[in-house]
Amino acid sequence: MGLNIVTDNKNELESHLIDVRRNLHAEPELSNQEIKTSKKIKKWLENAGISVLDVPLKTGVIGEVRGQSDGPVVAIRADIDALAINEEVVSPFQSNIPGVMHACGHDFHTAVIIGAAYLLKNRQDRIKGTVRIVFQPAEETGHGAKSIIASGGLEGVEAIFGLHNDPLSEVGVFGVKDGVLTAGVDRFEINIRGKGSHAARPQEGIDPIVIAAEIISRLQSIVSRQTKPSESVVISVTQIRSGNTWNVIPETAYLEGTVRTLKEEIRQTIPGKIERVIKGITETYGAVGELVWHAGPPSVNNDTEWTNFASHIAETNGYKVVEIEPTSGGEDFSFYQQSIRGAFVNIGVAGEYGLHHPRYTLNEEAILPAAYYFADLAERALNKIYADKLAKDYKPS
Repeated sequence: MGLNIVTDNKNELESHLIDVRRNLHAEPELSNQEIKTSKKIKKWLENAGISVLDVPLKTGVIGEVRGQSDGPVVAIRADIDALAINEEVVSPFQSNIPGVMHACGHDFHTAVIIGAAYLLKNRQDRIKGTVRIVFQPAEETGHGAKSIIASGGLEGVEAIFGLHNDPLSEVGVFGVKDGVLTAGVDRFEINIRGKGSHAARPQEGIDPIVIAAEIISRLQSIVSRQTKPSESVVISVTQIRSGNTWNVIPETAYLEGTVRTLKEEIRQTIPGKIERVIKGITETYGAVGELVWHAGPPSVNNDTEWTNFASHIAETNGYKVVEIEPTSGGEDFSFYQQSIRGAFVNIGVAGEYGLHHPRYTLNEEAILPAAYYFADLAERALNKIYADKLAKDYKPS
C-alpha cells in the first residue's frame, strides 16, 4: 500500500490516509517496539518521493521536504506508539495484536502528518525552507521525544508543531491554549522496610502495611495543606504490594504512584515534601523508608506567538477555534519546547469514548482536514520566519 506519486485528488488522498490509519490500527506496537510501524512509515514516505533522514533511531522516522535551500526549518510531529489495552471494538481493522491497541489515536496522528507530508511534497517548489516530518516513538512512556532530540534530527529547527486528537470534541473543532496546556508528569516509588512477625503478636514486629497506609493518607496533606488551593497538584498512589499470606506481618511494603503539576516551581518542591512525609512516619515507627523519583516530561507550554499563529491558520482552514482548559494528562512534546518554540493543538474527532478506553473510536472524516491544516501551518510558518528575517536584516539606504 502506498502512493507512488503525490496526488492533488482529495478523494484519492483521503482514501489512502484512511487506509494508512486502518493499517496502523490493525498492527499496533508498544513504546520502543514500533519496528513494523517505522518500516511502514518509511515506505509510505519514500513511495511519495519524500526523503528520510539517516539518523540513529531504533524506532521512529524523520522525513524531510526541502524547498528553498537557504530558508528556515520547521517541524511537524506525530507520535506512533500504542497502548497495552485489549481492544473491544469489532471492526474489519481492529487490532490483531492481543492486549495492544491504538487507544490514544496515535494512528490518527500518524495518518494526518503523513498526509501533510504528501501535500508539502506537492508544494515543494514554493516552500521557503525545509519541513522536518517527525514520527516519534514512545510518547506513552514519556521519553520518546528525547530519542528524537538525541538523534540530531531537529538540528536547525526554529519552530515545531504537534497535535492530539480529542474524541470528546466534534470534527471541525480546534482546541488550543496559550501557555501551560498539560501537566508535568512524574512517577514515584516508596520502599518501606519494617520488621516481620506473627500476625497474632504485632508488638514483636514493625508493620509496614500500617506505615504504608499512614503514608498514603498523609501524602494528601501535601495537596490540601501544603499547596495553595489555586495550584493544581495531584498525588495518586496507584499500586501497593506487601505480604504473601494471611497470618504473617510482612517485613516490607512497596508503593507506586504519580504526581501531576502545572507549574514547574511547584513541581520541583514535591519530592522533598514526599520525603519528609516518609521520613517522619517511618522514624516514628522505627522503620526505614526510601523514595525513588522518576522525573517525566514537564508541562507543555505553548509559545504565545506561535499559538496565535496556529489558531489563525486553523480559522482560515475552516476550523472552529476554542480555548481549552489545562489538563492533568502528560505529553512529552514538552521536551521539544524546552529548546524550540512551538504550539501543541487539539483536533476534534467525535469519538464515542475517551482516550485510553478499550472502546475508543474516532471519526475518520477528521483526517483529511487535519492533514491540509498541518501542511498549511508548516508552509506559512516558514513564510513567516523567512519574512521576519528579511525585515530584521533590512537596512534602509
